[in-house]
Amino acid sequence: MMSGTNNLKSAAEMMMCCACCGIAEGDDIKLKTCTACKSARYCSVKCQKDHRPKHKGACKKRAAELRDELLFKQPESSHFGDCPIC
Repeated sequence: MMSGTNNLKSAAEMMMCCACCGIAEGDDIKLKTCTACKSARYCSVKCQKDHRPKHKGACKKRAAELRDELLFKQPESSHFGDCPIC
């Protein structure tokens, strides 16, 4: 049985490798992040296209969560008070 620490390590390691082929990021390989969900990373456009059918559902869900966070984020309060005009 895996412990919680191993699960966290695996998630962190997965962020440092291509979601499709598993190749690790290095000096000569720069991974590109999915622009919609910001959670998957790819070494090439080919890997991104090949992985798209598997990633599409989770990507749409995460992208919607990110949009909601941005839309419903409370604005920073100012020293002028709670007046939205000021």
